Amino acid sequence: MSKTAFLFPGQGSQTPGMAVALAEASAAAREVLSTVDEALSQPLSVLMAEGPADDLTLTTNAQPALFASSMAVVAAIAEHSGKSLDEFGDYVAGHSLGEYSALAAVGVFDVAAGAGLLRQRGDAMQAAVPVGEGAMAALIGADIALADKVVAGAEGAGAVQIANDNAPGQVVISGSLVGVKAAMSLAQEEGLKRVIELPVSAPFHSSLMAPAADVMATALSDTVFSAPSLPVICNVLASAEDKPEALRENLITQVTGRVRWRESLEYMQQNGVTRFIELGTGKVLSGLVKRTLKDVEIISIETADDIAAHF
Repeated sequence: MSKTAFLFPGQGSQTPGMAVALAEASAAAREVLSTVDEALSQPLSVLMAEGPADDLTLTTNAQPALFASSMAVVAAIAEHSGKSLDEFGDYVAGHSLGEYSALAAVGVFDVAAGAGLLRQRGDAMQAAVPVGEGAMAALIGADIALADKVVAGAEGAGAVQIANDNAPGQVVISGSLVGVKAAMSLAQEEGLKRVIELPVSAPFHSSLMAPAADVMATALSDTVFSAPSLPVICNVLASAEDKPEALRENLITQVTGRVRWRESLEYMQQNGVTRFIELGTGKVLSGLVKRTLKDVEIISIETADDIAAHF
């Protein structure tokens, strides 16, 4: 029997106008956006709708905004169908901050708690490393073995590690500016044609994020975690987890650990998933599924029309 997995996007998918059409069509979506605004004591929904893009892209805003967009879709699906996600699917997974969306979607914590956690996460990640001291780079066309090789070769220059194993040929490294630059040079020496430093404000998913992990350990310990209604494919495990305490620990580890997205997708396919449904803004994860897996159905849900067509 074929299975369905719901996917929740991470940072980079944000764009002015996000969730606007859905909010116009769905009272449940509007309620989610209002809940997030109230939880943050900020009219985030206005920034999501109108921009400016530079403000929306700031980590402190982008993380709760993408969460709000995804949770608005989840609420609108329930409003339209009268059913919860666990009646439609078998697994949930989210890319980096999207793991918070995945957890909220299956009842581990509520929307207000998720928004507050992501505001703290964004602020802590931004504060962990002074601007200009960290970097991230995409190794386009590299497999994980090549990425491991260049990272190992550059470690003497400075901290650097694999941050994201997103899809075949799309690996992201992160760490100190000198460490990342050294790894980029080694990758080019290995014949890699496209090595691109990313326009990010901090070296996410690297050991330099340890201060942010400490902040999140405290914040998460103060948050009540319930059992999920569907198994969660955690970034740092690339396998299913349903125990609340383990889900909490995985979110702490995730701050400094690798997002094992390619492996997560492969795990789900190996466990019978043939349909992947991305919930929220953009189609970044749909593209990664397409690059990683063959013979699967890929659906993106962002608007009320999308929901009506598939639910």
